[in-house]
Formats: sequence, structure tokens, C-alpha cells
Amino acid sequence: MKAKVSRDWGVEAREGGIYLPQVDLWMDPKRPQKRAVVTHAHYDHLAGHREIWASSGTARLLQERVPKRTKIRAIPFGKAVALGGGARFTLVPAGHILGSAMVWVERRVGGKETRLLYTGDFKLRGGKTSEKCEPKRADVLVMETTFGRPEYRFPAEEKVVEEIISFCHRAVREGKVPILLGYALGKSQEILQRVGAIGLPVLMERAGHRMCEVYRELGQKLPEVGRLGKITAEKVGGHILIVPPSMARGQRLKVIEKRSVAVVTGWALDRGAIYRYGCQEAFALSDHADYGELLEMVERVGPKEVRTVHGFAQEFAMDLQERGWRAWALAGATQMMLPFGVEEGEGRDRKKGRR
Repeated sequence: MKAKVSRDWGVEAREGGIYLPQVDLWMDPKRPQKRAVVTHAHYDHLAGHREIWASSGTARLLQERVPKRTKIRAIPFGKAVALGGGARFTLVPAGHILGSAMVWVERRVGGKETRLLYTGDFKLRGGKTSEKCEPKRADVLVMETTFGRPEYRFPAEEKVVEEIISFCHRAVREGKVPILLGYALGKSQEILQRVGAIGLPVLMERAGHRMCEVYRELGQKLPEVGRLGKITAEKVGGHILIVPPSMARGQRLKVIEKRSVAVVTGWALDRGAIYRYGCQEAFALSDHADYGELLEMVERVGPKEVRTVHGFAQEFAMDLQERGWRAWALAGATQMMLPFGVEEGEGRDRKKGRR
């Protein structure tokens, strides 16, 4: 579906991503292209592109997640890359996960400079294992709006972390194994950074454990974590387990009769979160911007126009219009989402009741 087109920029929501026809630039398409910018290494932003442009951190992570034949061009944050017609783009940190990037595109129209910022997935709060988000001023802002409704305002992270740690200690005191659900890339490392120093050993499923190794290679100092192999009650007793949400209803965890399971996601704010994820508790620790941060992003970028994508795109665009901004949703209705168990990123967790 093509969006409205301004005089300076055509912005199209196509193939599950964003396309800028005036500079022939694809960003996060979900169908294979000859060349595309991939803003971060979550599977729900990937496709079998012939060539991928990505930040240095994302490029390294992608080496673990895409076919070896894929050509990956690593672009350092802040380095301008030339496009056709004198246009150029620069990647700047998005704060979502390690290596996540926003795309800042510059071009001349009618003798004047005009700029567009595509956020990809982002958060303004500083994460423990990701770069700090660095928004840039732009005339057009294309932004993800996963949590684009006023009820999605996250509590203070310090309080949430205290609750997670208390949950783990309580489970152990009760003779249970505390199990924390978080995606293998990004969320698992954030959880580990917070619970890895509380005096309980941590085990992580294979994919998340491998991502921790790559994080260390990229300069992140993470607590020690063991790899979760064959599960027996004896092997996991006294440990914290960090596993993907897809394991919550699987067979592997059922051998642990005494277990307490909690999901770590921004969707913990939804009343039915524990039922959707098949767990006992839910903690609102997110790698996405909440509603307040979405508003703050618009203020910091100061655009003439805003285009919203993903999540509650229509609702947030209408909120912006009421606040005096020129804004509309690129993809029309609220985005469709992937089914439970399909990697990756909490922004995808609510299709069929699971986003």
C-alpha cells in the first residue's frame, strides 16, 4: 500500500518494510531485495537479501543468523554512505538492542537540504547491553509505534528489576526453579545483566547463550552464564533459567515439576499477559519505547511530518494530530503480527492474542 507523498519525500510501506523511491532505498523489508538496510538482527526484520547494509554490531550478529552466502556490509555509526543523485544516509544508535540503528537520510530538493529519519525499533531509555539512542533532527520522521497507546507507560526499571530478583529468590526458597522468558537476542542479555550478579547461577538456552558470546566479542561485559543442555530437575535445581517464550508450553520444561515461570516483556502491562504466555508472573521490562518515549521522540526530532508504522500506528498518528502534528499511519490499520513462538522481538508478541 502506498502512503501519501509529500513534495520532498515519497515514503512507501512495502514488503513489510519501508521503501524510499526517490533514493531507491529499502529499510527492513521482509521479502528479499537486491540490497537493503537492516536496522537490527531480530529475525522479524530479516529476509534473504542479496546484500545487507547494517551497523558494525548488527553485521556481526547477522553473521550468526543469515546464510553464509549473504553479503553483509558493516557501516560504523556516524559514517555517511552515498546513494544515487547526491543523497546519502547515516546510521545512528537506536537503543533497541546491541547494534540497532536508525537511518538518517539526506538529499537536496530544489536547492535545499531535506532530511528523513527512520527509527526502526528503538527506545530512549538507556539499556544495559545496547548503545544509547541518538535521535537526529529531520523534516520527516518515520517511526515504529509498537506501544502507541497511552496505557503503555512502563514503570521505573529499577522497580521492575527488584521485582524480578525477588521472584527468583522466592522461587528458590520455595524449592522451585525460576524460569524467565525472554528472546534469545537482546532481551536475554538484558535479563542476564540484571540477575547474573545476585548469587544464583544462570543457565541459558543454546541460541541465547551463543548470542551472549557474540555480545562479549563486541565488548559487552556480561555475567557468567552456563548453557542449558538436556534438562533434568537435578541439573537445574538452584539455577535461574533464561529461555525463549516459545518454550513456555513446550515439553522440555515439563520435566521440572517444581518451577515458577515469568515472562519479561512490555506486554506485561496487558491484563491477560500471564495467560497468553503460560506463566505465573509478568514483568514490564521492554526493549521498545513506551507511549511517553514515542511522544518524546517526536519532540526531539522536530519533524514537519510524521509517518507511523507497526503496532498502534493509526491510534498514535491520531494522537499526534490532536496535538497539532501533521501525522498519519503508513500502513493503515494496526499491523498484523506473527504467531506465538516465531522469533523474534516483543513487538511481534500479540498476533492472535500474543503481541
